[in-house]
Amino acid sequence: MSRRVFAVGLALAVCLGHPAAARASGMTESALVERVVESTGGPARAALEAAMRAYDRAQRAGAITNPGLLTLIDYTRPSLDRRLWVIDLRSGEVLFNELVAHGRGSGDNLATAFSNDDNSHMSSVGLFVTRDVYVGHNGYSLRLDGLDPGLNDHALSRAIVIHGAPYVSEVFAKQIGRLGRSWGCPAVRPEIARTLIDTIKGGTAVFAYGRGE
Repeated sequence: MSRRVFAVGLALAVCLGHPAAARASGMTESALVERVVESTGGPARAALEAAMRAYDRAQRAGAITNPGLLTLIDYTRPSLDRRLWVIDLRSGEVLFNELVAHGRGSGDNLATAFSNDDNSHMSSVGLFVTRDVYVGHNGYSLRLDGLDPGLNDHALSRAIVIHGAPYVSEVFAKQIGRLGRSWGCPAVRPEIARTLIDTIKGGTAVFAYGRGE
């Protein structure tokens, strides 16, 4: 799907305003949000509601080819927090709640700056769709395709991917007071990387929430 077609689809979805995620789940969208937010270690309501709105628009535009899962990263939280969630939108179950690193150009323990530019070493915010997996410099990795023009649509060319990294661990965080930082990728614990990637690969939604999102 071209960026132009996607943008037209988003505009149409906004006008129609139907919650596709709620239809898929069998529960109302508000009930799903309540269930996830109130779960142990659940995300903030503002972050999840923003993610759900983006998911719904993208699904109605046909940009999400593997619906039913939503990965939410909340960059308003410090790296010491488990700020990544994988949510089953059909049941409201949280499948993963994990540590995730941000780009070194985005900040220290807290990500405060974001970019869509190559060599910025910053994280990007907005809605992504997962693509294929490959084995590269960082091991088993998952490509992300940014769907928001000007905000994250250089993700593929920047090689913004989900991958495991040894600097993402509670032990590392205790030693230096934060997680290590990537070159812009949402890096996760090596022990969980393959399982998480295999769960969300191939057309599911990933939403990165930051200041002002």
